[in-house]
Amino acid sequence: METLTHAPVLARFGYAVSDPTRAQVLLRLADAPSYPSDLADSIGVSRQSMSNHLTCLRGCGLVVAVPDGRRTRYELADGRLGHAIKDLLCVVLAVDPACCAPDGECFA
Repeated sequence: METLTHAPVLARFGYAVSDPTRAQVLLRLADAPSYPSDLADSIGVSRQSMSNHLTCLRGCGLVVAVPDGRRTRYELADGRLGHAIKDLLCVVLAVDPACCAPDGECFA
């Protein structure tokens, strides 16, 4: 394992939330830990897709897998992430529509 701080942490977080499914996973885990099958059902993706997204989020260091009997529960790796995610939801941005698409993708 490697420990990251500052800009690399933001880069990993940015990559993670750049995908709508991963962003939804992080939002749900900010509320409470959950199981992959429950996350897949609530978001509306296949269990294989959810597994791939959770692997990515785990690799980015944002979530951890916690054994729970015969199942595995996922939660945010650091409680401060939940606060940060909820704080980001309150941010209001003034964007230039000529520069960015509604999904956040830049035209430049």
